[in-house]
Amino acid sequence: MGFLRFIRRYGYPFRDRTRIRLYALQHVQSRGFSKEGVPNGNDVVHPVLIIGAGPVGLVLSILLTKLGINCTVLERNKAFSKHPQAHFINNRSMEIFRKIDGLVEEIQRSQPPVDLWRKFIYCTSLSGSILGSVDHIQPQDLEHVLSPVSVAHFSQYKLNMLLLKQLENLGFQICTPESLEGNEQSCEQKIMMGHECVSIDDSDDFITVTASSVIKGKRVEQNIHCNILIGTDGAGSTVRKLLGIEMKGEKDLQKLVSVHFFSRDLGQFLLEENPGMLFFIFNTEAIGVLVAHDLRQGEFVLQIPFYPPQQTFEDFSSKACEKLIGELVGREFGDVDIIDIKPWIMHAEVAERFICRGSQILLAGDAAHRFPPAGGFGMNTGIQDAHNLAWKIASVIKGIAPTSMLNTYEIERKPIALFNTRLSLENYKAAMSVPAALGLDPTIANTVHQFIVNGIGSILPTGLQKVALDGIFGIGRAQLSEFVLNESNPLGSSRLAKLKHIFEEGKSLQLQFPAEDLGFRYLQGALVPESNDIERPPEVLTGRRRDYTPSAQPGSRLPHMFVKVNPLCEETISTLDLVSVDKVEFVLIIAPVEESYHLAREAFKVAEEQEISLKVCILWSTDSVEGLEKGSEAALSPWKNYADVVEAQSSTSNWWDMCNMTSRGAILVRPDEHIAWRTSSGIAEDPRVEMQRVFAAILGEHR
Repeated sequence: MGFLRFIRRYGYPFRDRTRIRLYALQHVQSRGFSKEGVPNGNDVVHPVLIIGAGPVGLVLSILLTKLGINCTVLERNKAFSKHPQAHFINNRSMEIFRKIDGLVEEIQRSQPPVDLWRKFIYCTSLSGSILGSVDHIQPQDLEHVLSPVSVAHFSQYKLNMLLLKQLENLGFQICTPESLEGNEQSCEQKIMMGHECVSIDDSDDFITVTASSVIKGKRVEQNIHCNILIGTDGAGSTVRKLLGIEMKGEKDLQKLVSVHFFSRDLGQFLLEENPGMLFFIFNTEAIGVLVAHDLRQGEFVLQIPFYPPQQTFEDFSSKACEKLIGELVGREFGDVDIIDIKPWIMHAEVAERFICRGSQILLAGDAAHRFPPAGGFGMNTGIQDAHNLAWKIASVIKGIAPTSMLNTYEIERKPIALFNTRLSLENYKAAMSVPAALGLDPTIANTVHQFIVNGIGSILPTGLQKVALDGIFGIGRAQLSEFVLNESNPLGSSRLAKLKHIFEEGKSLQLQFPAEDLGFRYLQGALVPESNDIERPPEVLTGRRRDYTPSAQPGSRLPHMFVKVNPLCEETISTLDLVSVDKVEFVLIIAPVEESYHLAREAFKVAEEQEISLKVCILWSTDSVEGLEKGSEAALSPWKNYADVVEAQSSTSNWWDMCNMTSRGAILVRPDEHIAWRTSSGIAEDPRVEMQRVFAAILGEHR
């Protein structure tokens, strides 16, 4: 689908002499941006400009476009990276992807079979002793009881390619600076590659971004105007730096070098011997973590600890990395093809602010939060940022809500980012418990390194510092020799027993966090908290997997249950599918009882008065379908935007019981599938007044 055509103009009072033409979307009303004082001219003001074409920026572009919002994307790189980076897609992100035409099916077709990546393996080398393994896929993860879709193992660059394909299907073009030369104003529905944001000016009622590019060897700058600017430009975000927003948290947790390589022979060897996703390798020669992105294709990334300034990036040449791979694998494979080598630093930080400049500039994804990779929270949290943000931006631009609605983005998402930072840190510490059990406590290694950098070692020449560091680390790795690490050696036996306990108790690095991935909840924001909802004390995090319990409390993601839209048909959908991805529409879920029908009729009246799209879903239980033949037409007439749905026979529990509510309750669901309001057992007061109050609270306006 393409963008909706613009049908009327709206504008802004400007303080400078620039002549601006504004592109406006249909249904723009006074609750959104100002319409006054629009001068004519050749410049355009784009509704939304996104800086950064990673997964978060691309997903946000897709969601906005499907909601009818025009957006433009700037990407500083001239080509998309093929470094795999993130690779784990959790349940909630996969649920979001289900709403993007065919994306989940493409991922599921392309990813390796789950049996090839369900395990983390700990060993002395890939051809040596196995210290232990942990299976991270439990039977319920594949049964689709708690979610309609399972997690996935799929490299970020491959995901980017699928997202770009989606955008091309929506009418987007990928443009180079040369292809845009002389046509700079016509950049809507485009991903502008090779364009770097170098300045941001908010001195007018719109935002002006200066983008720099190189055309025929010359650096060229152009101004791009927008109403809303979103920085999705990664951990080193230029947007965040230009705005002067600080990151708070733990910096420089660890420095590593990431080596991307292919070896079909190694992939085939592991397919036959011991398939897994992550291989934690500890031996006397080297230590590293091998990420198997796809064993069938032989695609890997090796993560190696890095200790500058004694070690330099130049020490990790292709030849040196091939040698390290051989030491960690335990045998030589002649087809190792190193594609890329990158240094990176692990942080656990969250931006002080996600929003600034009157809610017109926002940060999302790694630009707003940087996590250790433990648990895959980085990309997944960013995708969920985009999902939270898309419907709110659409609501503002379409005039459904005032610009203050965008403030709820930070109110809702920053606490989640802070929580995920804590959880990923605990998971990182759990990962470090394994080398610590083997006598290689990473905190001691860091202390030794700091001593050499800042202590007595600092008076030594650089070359001697490197020798000293290598010597000390070599002594530490000697503890991993077969002479020490065996059942006959009392020290080795004790360490192996401790390691076994860590694995059995779930105290090592975890892959899945269902309670957090599906159960995260907004306590404040675009929702109506319950009067008896007391603030909970901060959870004591252990870094261990916890099971998810469905909740229908305001702020929670709508629980999943398979239902039938047509009781005569066997085809089922998820309750999550009741929410549209193509329009800003709220969904009211009720049972087929007169009290709830009355509430629904009053809700339709309020929504009609306030120009809010509302759909009512009447959820029938399998044991109360006597009246289903007639359906809800008579009860809801004259309104037509409703659906009668029936619990699927395979459901293990009644919908209202699962939600811990009575059948006289009602649930109002937001366009991002989170619950905005509920009544557990009916409304005592006037339902019309209550629905007016509810929509005013959610959309941030006294209506």
